[in-house]
Amino acid sequence: MSEHTYTPKSKFGKWFNDRLPLLSLASHLTEYPTPKNLNYWWTFGGILTFCLLSQIITGLVLAMHYVAHADMAFSSIEHIMRDVNYGWLIRYIHSNGASMFFLAVYIHIFRSLFYGSYKSPREIIWILGMIIYLLMMATAFMGYVLPWGQMSFWGATVITNLFSAIPLVGESITTWLWGGYSVDNPTLTRFFSLHYLFPFLILGLVVLHIWALHVPGNNNPIGIDVKKPSKDTVPFHPYITIKDLFALLIFLIIFSGFIFFAPNVLGHSDNYIEANPLVTPKHIVPEWYLLPFYAILRSVPDKLGGVVLLFGSIFILMALPWLDSSKVRSSIFRPLNKLFFWVLVIDVLALGYVGAMPAEGLYLLIARLGTIYYFAHFLIILPILSRIEKTQPLPLSITEPVLTGMPKTELIRSDKRDV
Repeated sequence: MSEHTYTPKSKFGKWFNDRLPLLSLASHLTEYPTPKNLNYWWTFGGILTFCLLSQIITGLVLAMHYVAHADMAFSSIEHIMRDVNYGWLIRYIHSNGASMFFLAVYIHIFRSLFYGSYKSPREIIWILGMIIYLLMMATAFMGYVLPWGQMSFWGATVITNLFSAIPLVGESITTWLWGGYSVDNPTLTRFFSLHYLFPFLILGLVVLHIWALHVPGNNNPIGIDVKKPSKDTVPFHPYITIKDLFALLIFLIIFSGFIFFAPNVLGHSDNYIEANPLVTPKHIVPEWYLLPFYAILRSVPDKLGGVVLLFGSIFILMALPWLDSSKVRSSIFRPLNKLFFWVLVIDVLALGYVGAMPAEGLYLLIARLGTIYYFAHFLIILPILSRIEKTQPLPLSITEPVLTGMPKTELIRSDKRDV
């Protein structure tokens, strides 16, 4: 990572920059050397930043009108939709924004899995990303409870009950979350407080995530280290910013399509019925972005076993840099890893589908097979591939294949050295 060369021209600018180097930081961000071969899969980092800021801003406005009380929460949502100026738009941006946020983060995660962005020296970046993802899931779940519709109430009842399966402390945790002995007004108040707080924690972690990224620099599609910064990189601005803005524009067009033409298609109709503790919905499901984990949870008949697998399915991702010990990062040069990557994608999609279906018959069988493969992929397949897979030769630099057309290559063996 090169040092910035910005020097303020005015006396005030020099005085200010010497005491608070914001101008130097801005200069560094625009001059930041970035691999020139980044494709559009790398634009989702900027899209995710936009999604987070959008959720925070719209959430702050909604919080001005929302009433966190079991007797008034549902009515306050209707008030926002009907009486607040552009309240319907703000709420639809916020509710659909959560889905767009998770869509972008899933693409971001799978891109990292394919190109090996979790490998050395970027392990801390990956772990910070997984912590952000975990907080996103918690924030989204608590936000889903706030409308206090049927699916909100019963979803909160089912998920919070899971904590009671934890030995010794489970009952105490559940009682604290509920604020009593059932899901009621204290539960709603707690969830609203945490839902309001967590996005700011996420924002702080995102800043840390970006800071950590700037230490080793970006990974790139072919997964090799930048050899010659003057030839292999370009300044972040204008080359990468223009690409990011174009991708964001396409993303906003899709986002707007949901907001204006299908604002409720990603939700559940039962959540437009006010919460009733005496009437249980026929089928309780979370939002679509949590369905794969819901399928894993239900694949085990034992409550404690389901909770262990649920959290294990997330925490296993944090150990990924050590489970996959191959010295070649990008799946472009790992044919077997590429094949199993797409099997994992299909597996996660299948888990998402059966997570929305009743936990019975063929759906339950698919969920159990999908859960077995999910854990086998990380605990068995990747460690074995790291040792036996014969990788393809790597180019010596990013620039050479473009300029010469016949790149020099080197074969990297897993027992030789890092790439």
